[in-house]
Amino acid sequence: MAQPRVAVMGAGSWGTAFSVVLADAGCDVTLWARRPDIVQAVNDTRGNPAYMLGVRLPATVRAEHDPARALAGADVTVLAVSSQSVRLLLADWTQHLAPGTVLVSLMKGMEQSTGMLMSQVIAEVTGAGPDRVAVVSGPNLAREVAMRQPAATVIACADEPTAATLQGVCRTPYFRPYTSTDVLGVEIGGVVKNVIAVAAGIADGMGLGDNTKSALITRGLTEAMQLAAVMGADPRTLSGLAGMGDLVATCTSTASRNHSLGYWLGRGLPLREAQAHIKQTAEGVYSCTAVQALGRKYAIQMPIAETVAGIIHDGRNPREALGALLSRPVKSETAGGPGPAVKDVR
Repeated sequence: MAQPRVAVMGAGSWGTAFSVVLADAGCDVTLWARRPDIVQAVNDTRGNPAYMLGVRLPATVRAEHDPARALAGADVTVLAVSSQSVRLLLADWTQHLAPGTVLVSLMKGMEQSTGMLMSQVIAEVTGAGPDRVAVVSGPNLAREVAMRQPAATVIACADEPTAATLQGVCRTPYFRPYTSTDVLGVEIGGVVKNVIAVAAGIADGMGLGDNTKSALITRGLTEAMQLAAVMGADPRTLSGLAGMGDLVATCTSTASRNHSLGYWLGRGLPLREAQAHIKQTAEGVYSCTAVQALGRKYAIQMPIAETVAGIIHDGRNPREALGALLSRPVKSETAGGPGPAVKDVR
């Protein structure tokens, strides 16, 4: 694909950062922004101070406020909006999608009203087949990527040639994409890690140490692997970049929105005030109830997700909730599976 035309729908921190990657990889990029001031800033100053202060965007990134103009002729359409708004937005955008455009989700959430993953929502709304729906997930903190610090990710699509094509679309000297056909496993990793990151942030806000955080990360990975297995995904995917890799980055970085939300909850703030501190969407707020519902549906224990949902939505005291989590009956630890089901760059 010679100089692919890519529409990035969403000019938040991750959409903006991924636009940098795409442009550096040789793509012609149009960044759709809901806010006219962001469009003006990108086109006039090569920056997006609202979400990525201090980062200069490549000249091949231009911004549009009109979604029809942004989507016109796009070989690849990247979706970088909140998981709770994508259905409504896509319903309006579908009429403007170029025939055959590949739809790529950067979103790591579940639709709260239906419990559907983002790839499922995209397919349902647009009618696109599995060969045209892909997801990108991994340890990709947006500012670090926008600053061109080395990072790796997973591009998952049920159609392996499509995944390989997308691999070439976003490969740069600092951004290394791997491919996978396990779309379900990659998405489950992205969803569950946000919930576990909220728990890790709560522990940090309470002043607890690295032992606590390490336990939450490793037991959180177990919850993700169990859910992946019972839903028909490959549990090995969760030991790779889209599982353990993303989990470590999100649970340990203060740049993570979900960790930051958890931190303020751990400091004793109610949800609304904690959200006001981070000023952006933390998908874990919505994903925790969806993950909790899936655990109950498939009759598997997901105590960390249950605890986070209780703190966020039922007003449970974090310290009391943690005490209840630790007082659960002890049992044997189950060993994890082999390495990640991903393929190296070609």
